[in-house]
Amino acid sequence: DVRSGQCQNTLKGHDRDVNSVVFSSDGAKIASGSRDETIRIWDVRSGQCENTLKGHVDNVISVVFSSDGTKIASGSNDNPIRIWDVRSGQCENTLKGHDSSVMSVVFSSDGTKIASGSNVKTIRIWDVRSGQCENTLKGHDSSVMSVVFSSDGTKIASGSNVKTIRIWDVRSGQCENTLK
Repeated sequence: DVRSGQCQNTLKGHDRDVNSVVFSSDGAKIASGSRDETIRIWDVRSGQCENTLKGHVDNVISVVFSSDGTKIASGSNDNPIRIWDVRSGQCENTLKGHDSSVMSVVFSSDGTKIASGSNVKTIRIWDVRSGQCENTLKGHDSSVMSVVFSSDGTKIASGSNVKTIRIWDVRSGQCENTLK
């Protein structure tokens, strides 16, 4: 409980470290990604694991729900991004293009795009429907640890290991500002 600071539930089921957790937009589910190479979908109210998603072959580093809660995107040390159907637990698409670990994944608010940040200093913008990479953004001097879309989907902010944040224009792929 946020007000009291009391733990309401402890979700147990992963065999190794949990690297990423995220609530669905309605707050009813939590997805967790782990070093055990799985993603688990949890019911917040009951604390029960509803599904275990298997398909990655290395640590799952980042998980995110689409805004409508029907999909999960995951990034891993195995390089591809996977898009999962929440209801069935099936992998709907595997996005290949990164040459190293995917450290962060995020859906645009309309759910049509995914941005991903990698260990090789790049950000990729993907079309969710086709699975195609639309653009590769280069300019960081180190691993891209975090990416996020602006609410209108026109900008991406990215954070790296060398204490910088870059603001990118999604259409042009150009870096508009570097914050140090």
